[in-house]
Amino acid sequence: MQTSLAISNHEHKARTEKLLHFLRSKRLTGVVLFDRDYILYYTGFAFIPTERPIAFVMNAEGESALFVPRLELEHARANAVVARVAHYSEYPDSLHPMGALRKLLIDMGITGGTQPMTVLGNTFGCDTDGYPWIFGYRGPSLSELTGTRPRTIADFIEDQMMIKSPGEIALIRESVKWGNLAHTLLQRYTRVGLTETEVSQRASQEATRAMLDAIGPVYRGLSPYFSGVHTGYRGQIGRNAAIPHALANNITFRPGDVLVTGASADVWGYNSELERTMIIGPPSDAQKRMFDHMLALQELAIQALQPGIPCAEVDRAVRAYYQKHDLMPYWKHHTGHAIGLRYHEGPFLDLGDTTKILPGMVFTVEPGLYAPDLGGFRHSDTVLITEGGTEVLTYYPRDLESLTLPL
Repeated sequence: MQTSLAISNHEHKARTEKLLHFLRSKRLTGVVLFDRDYILYYTGFAFIPTERPIAFVMNAEGESALFVPRLELEHARANAVVARVAHYSEYPDSLHPMGALRKLLIDMGITGGTQPMTVLGNTFGCDTDGYPWIFGYRGPSLSELTGTRPRTIADFIEDQMMIKSPGEIALIRESVKWGNLAHTLLQRYTRVGLTETEVSQRASQEATRAMLDAIGPVYRGLSPYFSGVHTGYRGQIGRNAAIPHALANNITFRPGDVLVTGASADVWGYNSELERTMIIGPPSDAQKRMFDHMLALQELAIQALQPGIPCAEVDRAVRAYYQKHDLMPYWKHHTGHAIGLRYHEGPFLDLGDTTKILPGMVFTVEPGLYAPDLGGFRHSDTVLITEGGTEVLTYYPRDLESLTLPL
C-alpha cells in the first residue's frame, strides 16, 4: 500500500535515473552496490546485512536487478523497485554466491567483454571492491571475480544523498514529532531512585505505541539499528555524561546528576536527532556556567549554519568561542553532522570538511562541553538548510529552567 509519507516508487526511479546518467557520463558499463543504505536509497529494499551478500546491480542500459540469498527472495520481490530479482541458494554453499553474481554481471553486459563494454568503456562502478568481510563472510573481490578493476563511485552517491527531497524532509519532520513525544515522556518519568533502563523503556514503548496508533498499519520501520521510537540516556548520567558515546549501564538516578538524553524515531528508515542536557535538582553554579556556555555555543552554530558557506566555517566559528572562553579542555568533537537514512551522514560540521552547505541538507547541531568531574553538557537539534537560511525542525525546550527536574 502506498502512503503520502513513504518514499514513492517514482522517487526511487528518479534516483536511479540520476545514477544512470552519471554512469553514462563516466563511460561505465554499470554499477554494483553492496552498502545497505545505498541499496535502500535506490530500491526501497531494507534488510539486515549478514554474511549473505546482497547487491544492487544496474547496467548502462538502465536495466536493474537485486541480487539476494534465497531467504530474502520473496521479501525483495515484494519491496524492491527493480526490474528483476536474482538469487542464490545460501552462504556458504557448494557454489560461492560470487559465482552467481559473476554470471549476473555477464548476463547484464556489465562485464565479460560484451557489446556495452566495448561501446562505453572497459570497467564498471562500485561502492566497494567486493562484499565486505562481515559476520564471518569470506569471498573474492570484484576485481578478482571479473578480471576488471571497478571504479569506486561512492563519492557521487554520498553527494546525491546529501540533498534531501521534499519526501525525505517530510519523513524527517515526522521523526521529529515522535522524538519530541518520547523525550517529553522521558523527562516526565525520570526520578531519583529509578534506573535509566526502566525509564527509557517505558518512554520508548509508550511513544512507539502512540506513533503506531496514529500512523496506522501503513507504517514501516526500515532502520537496522532500532524499531519505532527510541529515547534514553545511553549511560550519559552523572560524571558518565562526560563520555559523549557512553553505553547504557542501568545507572540509578541521583540528586545533582547531569543527564544527557537522546530521542529519535525510525520513520520509513529516516531519522532525526533530539538531545538535551537535564539536571536533577537545583543546578550548582558550575553546572549553570557549563550549561550557559553550551547553549551559547549551539546558538552560535545555528546562526553560522547558512547556505553557500563551507561546513568548516561553522566549526571554525564555534571553536573560536571555545578558545575565547578557555573551554578547549572541555571540547571533544565536531559541531555536527548530516542525518537522514543514517543517523550519521556526511557532510560534517568540522574544520576538515570543506563541502559547501546547500539547501536541502539536514544537519544535527551539537557542540558539547565535557568536564570529567562534573559531567557532559550537549543539546542536539535537527536543522534543515533552506534557500533563505535555516529551519530548526526540533522544538523541545532548550532553557535550563525547563530542563531542571524536581528532586
